[in-house]
Parts: sequence; C-alpha cells; structure tokens
Amino acid sequence: MAGTIGFISLGCPKALVDSELILTQLSAEGYETAKDYSGADLVIVNTCGFIDSAVEESLTAIGEALAENGKVIVTGCLGAKKNADGSDLIQSIHPKVLAVTGPHATDEVMQAIHLHLPKPHDPFVDLVPPIGIKLTPKHYAYLKISEGCNHRCTFCIIPSLRGDLVSRPIGDVLLEAKRLFESGVKELLVVSQDTSAYGVDIQYRTGFWDGKPVKTRMFDLVNALNQIAREHEAWVRLHYVYPYPHVDDILPLMAEFAEYGYGVLPYLDIPLQHAHPDVLKRMKRPASGEKNLERILAWRTACPELVIRSTFIAGFPGETEAEFDYLLNFLEEAQIDRAGCFAYSPVDGATANLLENPVPVDVREERRARFMAKAEEISVKRLTKKIGKRIQVLIDRVDESGGIGRTIGDAPEIDGLVRVLPASKPSKRYRAGEIIRATVISSQGHDLIAET
Repeated sequence: MAGTIGFISLGCPKALVDSELILTQLSAEGYETAKDYSGADLVIVNTCGFIDSAVEESLTAIGEALAENGKVIVTGCLGAKKNADGSDLIQSIHPKVLAVTGPHATDEVMQAIHLHLPKPHDPFVDLVPPIGIKLTPKHYAYLKISEGCNHRCTFCIIPSLRGDLVSRPIGDVLLEAKRLFESGVKELLVVSQDTSAYGVDIQYRTGFWDGKPVKTRMFDLVNALNQIAREHEAWVRLHYVYPYPHVDDILPLMAEFAEYGYGVLPYLDIPLQHAHPDVLKRMKRPASGEKNLERILAWRTACPELVIRSTFIAGFPGETEAEFDYLLNFLEEAQIDRAGCFAYSPVDGATANLLENPVPVDVREERRARFMAKAEEISVKRLTKKIGKRIQVLIDRVDESGGIGRTIGDAPEIDGLVRVLPASKPSKRYRAGEIIRATVISSQGHDLIAET
C-alpha cells in the first residue's frame, strides 16, 4: 500500500518550484498526498528563511505539524540556517523533526522519506504527467531558469542559503516551457534570483533547441519563449530582472506584444530596492539610481505599454531624510506602476546589521507608509488612464458576479485584479484560463472594473 504524505509549501515562487519537484518525484514513486495531518503518514514542510516574519511562520508551521502528526521532514531555505555555534537552527528549536535539508534538495528529501516511509513496490512512472505536479492553477505556472545568486547585497542572505548562480541548460528550460504550454498553461512566469544574469556562470554556453544552437543567455531565452508562447496563444511574464544594459535588447520584443496579443508581456519585475546612489552603495546593489532612471525612461520610449513593478526598502541603515526624499522623487519620475515597500528589518546573518546609524523603527515604518501612499497615488493615476480602453484579461476564476482576472500588467497574487462584469448574453460564461477582451469602465484602488 502506498504511503501518504502531507505537504506544506511556504515562501517565494522559487520555493514553490522546489515543492513541485518534490511532489512530482513523490507521485512518480507511487506515494499519495494527504489533505490533512490526520491522513498523512508523515509531513514535509518547505520553509522560508529570508526575513524574520517568514522564519517565524516557518517555525510555527513545523511546530503545528509536529503537534498534529508527529512525523515531520523539513526542507527549504530555513533548513540551511545555523546557530552561532554552527548547530542546526531548526533542530535546536524542534528536536523531534525527522530530518532537515536546505533548498533545492529533492534527492535529500526523498532519501529521508525512503528512510522513514519506504517507497511503494513497483511504482508506475507513467502516472506522472509530463509537466510534473503543479501547485498553481492549471492556466499559469512558474518556470525557474536558475538557482542561487552572485550578488552579495548587505541586507540579503539568499546566497548563503541557495549558493551562487547556477543556470539551467537552455534546452531543458525551453522543453519544460513547451510542455507547460502544451498542457494548457496560458501564462508562464519566469523566476530566478537574477533573471538578467542567466548564463553568466557558464559563459553563455551554446545549447540546442529544436535542432538549432542557442546561447544560454537572457535575450536568446526570452526570444525563444516569445516564439513558443505565440504558437500556443499564451503569455510570458519576466520576474526578478536586474536593470543591466543588455535588458534593453528585449524591449523590442515586448513592444511587439501590442500587435500579436501573445508572447512576452510588456512587463518587468525589477527589484530596485532604492534609488539614491549612496544607499545603493551601502546595500551593495549592482546599479546606481541615476542610470536606473535613464534606463527606465528609455524603456518607456521603446515600449510605451511597458508596466514596471518593483520593491523597495525604507529606513535602510544610514538612510537620511534627504535620501528618502530622493527615493520618493525617483518613484514619481520613473512612474513605477506597481511598487511594494518593506520597512527595513535586520536579518540574522546579513552584513547590513553592522552598518552605522540604524534608523529608528518608528521612522522606518513612517517612511514605509509615506512611500506606499505615494506609490498608490501614482498607481491610481496610471490606472485611471485605462478607463474607456479595450484590454486583454486572463480570467483566473469565475463567480456569480462575472469573472476575476488580470491584465498584462498584473502578476498573480502580487499585483491588481480586474473584475469583469457578467456578459450581456446570459448564455455567455467566462472560463478560468481564458484570455478575453473587455472595456475598462472604472478603477478601484489598484484594481479595474471592466465589461465585455
């Protein structure tokens, strides 16, 4: 009889992909998944260890799984964290866990499972779909193109958790993308720690796709994904794009979206974190504020439909009021469509903790609030300009009030939504995963109201 396993997946889309890989291997070996603790022979918790609140959430989830089930295997970023004496952080807090591994450790997780819950006899690999097991809705999926990061930003501990950049072979990435589109995926979200650096670690080695040589680098990848997506009338959305000069080359591809309606979206998720050159220097970020603004303005000229989302940190150690005002001015000049902001929070092991002149907590929170008020003001103004225009909407779900979907400028779970009013014809029903055209009739905060 097959063993039954419960699964809890926390953290970012990269962690979600790790969870999908583990679930795919479990299914391949004949294991079953449980919907609750009581129905599971053991539980796997995929953790996040980036910021304090994520660490607390992960530790709480582990404790709950231990209390409810008793047999728990831990994986993910928090699994790589150590105490000051070098001992395992998780096992020092939850000594009853069966095993602890770090991120992207499918083999190690499977070994631990085999030890505590031997795999079923004669598993049928063909029970697993070609795309593996996905935790996202059927119409969109994440595509991880690399692991790790070569940057050493002072506020971040990702390299110590996930290591340096390791790019996946471009042929493997494109094959996975093709299979996902063939399975019915309508939106592919490209993720990594640094999408712009794809291939740097292997000196842009030549791979092969569709019988032709192709370089392992960002432009070649995006160009190929663009063509595959158009063939399947689907979208490709780029995340975690650093504003390096070679990113300029993909803007013409994005500008073509208006003509085709499919392919790579005119959307860039750029983790800028700040704008003032001195703050960026203390952060050890790979670009200066002035160059970022120049580049963004040039991108908007090359692709007027471009939507930019970004995240920022308010109250970084040493940040003066003048430097924060500089950030607010940058936000206005760059017209960032979707902006998120975190009040700086010390992360155990980050070198930023050693910087001088820490900003008081209440000032950090006050600046974050001011930033978000400015960001919302910009977002609302930009959305108001869409009223009366015809837009594409990818329907995510359907209810009695019509459909809930997203525009080309909205990534799932982090950006805005579009509420599409019921169709005028009673016989017309929207379907999840369907891309429709609708007219914007009003806006509400970060969201839009539209009708067909």
